[in-house]
Amino acid sequence: MSDEGGSHESVSADASALRARLPDTRRGAEALLDRTVRENRFTIAVLFPLIGALALVGSAEGWVPEPFAFHPWFVLFGVLVMRSPLVVGVLPAIDRRALGWIAVLTAYTYLIELVGVATGWPYGSFEYIVDLGPMLGGVPVALPVFFIPLVINAYLLCLLLLGSRASNGWLRLAAVIAAVVAMDVVLDPGAVALGFWSFGDGAFYGVPLSNYAGWVVSATVAVVTLDRAFAGTTLRDRLRDCEFMLDDMVSFVILWGGINLWYGNPLPAAVAAAFGVGLVRADRFDAGVFTPWD
Repeated sequence: MSDEGGSHESVSADASALRARLPDTRRGAEALLDRTVRENRFTIAVLFPLIGALALVGSAEGWVPEPFAFHPWFVLFGVLVMRSPLVVGVLPAIDRRALGWIAVLTAYTYLIELVGVATGWPYGSFEYIVDLGPMLGGVPVALPVFFIPLVINAYLLCLLLLGSRASNGWLRLAAVIAAVVAMDVVLDPGAVALGFWSFGDGAFYGVPLSNYAGWVVSATVAVVTLDRAFAGTTLRDRLRDCEFMLDDMVSFVILWGGINLWYGNPLPAAVAAAFGVGLVRADRFDAGVFTPWD
């Protein structure tokens, strides 16, 4: 009995010690998350997309056995890890106003995808081939995890590259639309090659040109929404000071650039490389990410 009592006391002491180490304020939690991402940048921004590219190509080519091939929870876990620098980077700029507008963008994401699956507008007729987790009306429930970070990454990169010119709303809108469409020029051909989804046929590596017209519409909605979500200077200040905030885009370049190279899609791969150049120019393709042992 005394041993059992001692064991309970030890567990209780360990739990108390753990609680004492956990932050009890939002600022403390943000600092802990910052430190966690900063200390694991190589794993998150380089190792995960490399492993992800190998796993996805291996699944498509039949090298990965069932039930692990295209396993939806493995895919979602990998995406969430690669998204973490962006989420942690943006978190200090999130207030009730931002949450409200992000909720609007989330609702739009589901709505436009439901319309697209049902009618083929505005992206063209398509269907999901690979199981991406729970579905709602033919649309993955996790869809915002895939879409919203993509447009936020494009938005943030354009803010950096435009500098003071980003205060011009029309120029900002045009730049982000171009960046979002360019990201889809990389993403959709790679996803079609993997067999994630299919448009049936299309002039651009199996993707119809109407798809990109649809992305102009969605990018416009996204920019207007993000402008209202982050109307102050907090996001720009955070972007200036947070060196890992665009590491998710580094992952995007590695993952989808590599997949397009494997499947012989030279133009999408070149566009991915161009995003790498943009990250270098914005001082966000940090060489330190690739030398984790220095």
